[in-house]
Amino acid sequence: MKAVFLTIIMLALSAGFATAQIKYDEAQFRAFDGKGNPVTIDQIVAAAGANDAIFLGEQHDDAVGHAIQAEIFRRVVAKYTAERKVALSLEMFERDVQIVVDEYRKGLITEAQFLASSRPWGNYKWDYKPLFELAKEKNLDIVAANAPRRYVNMVSRNGREALNGLTKEAKKWLAPLPYGEPSETYAKKFKALMGPSPEAQMGIDKILASQSLWDATMSNSVARYLKDNKRALVVHLVGAFHTESRLGTIEHLMRYRPKTKAIVVTVRYEDDFKTFDRSKHTDIGDYVILTDSKQPRSKR
Repeated sequence: MKAVFLTIIMLALSAGFATAQIKYDEAQFRAFDGKGNPVTIDQIVAAAGANDAIFLGEQHDDAVGHAIQAEIFRRVVAKYTAERKVALSLEMFERDVQIVVDEYRKGLITEAQFLASSRPWGNYKWDYKPLFELAKEKNLDIVAANAPRRYVNMVSRNGREALNGLTKEAKKWLAPLPYGEPSETYAKKFKALMGPSPEAQMGIDKILASQSLWDATMSNSVARYLKDNKRALVVHLVGAFHTESRLGTIEHLMRYRPKTKAIVVTVRYEDDFKTFDRSKHTDIGDYVILTDSKQPRSKR
């Protein structure tokens, strides 16, 4: 009886969450340019062709947004792989598992071995696997772009100076040290996000430094790939805050590779997803996709 009760509780808690990728459905979102003019997904894909990278900024629990990402990537692959190299880059995998990613992409290890060794996010199977498997099927490069979380945590606790104690071997998993400071605009936005209470602001500079390590390492990963692969097109999946309004990761990218052409697609869910609110949506991305907040959340 206790087991049955626990099962009922678990089912209740998981209600409203997606544990399989939902079907791409244009009725569940609206797409705009940064000024609020309606656009189509095909127009966004066409714009990507004039760039070196497209950053797909997500809310991590947005199931509709993940379906849109997968569709954009599918169309980019279909449209451009005949004429240029296309690569998938992800915040969700860390640089020190690149060898594991490569081994799985090449079919050298099983999926079970890949999952056991690559530290995937909890929602990998339903949100990122479809893109990962498409890249694997088409033999496209997959970039594990992020800084290892143990080093990000080190900075959040002890500050960026703590990284100086790492070995040369460990430092190669990070952006070159010392990595850049966040812009004043980004720092102000980040601190506002954390909230005004003394508890929220305690140690905020170290937490911001750890956020910047994420941004710098991801951008350095993209810049490094583009340097080594001329005319490539990188599709980078990332939390929207990292790239919103072309701040954060984009700012660092322009430091590492100033001539990089990149577009930012910011995807966020809204209750009124059919309406572009100029007071809060203008220029949060080169393109803005609003999804239906009433749809199930992706369970992480």
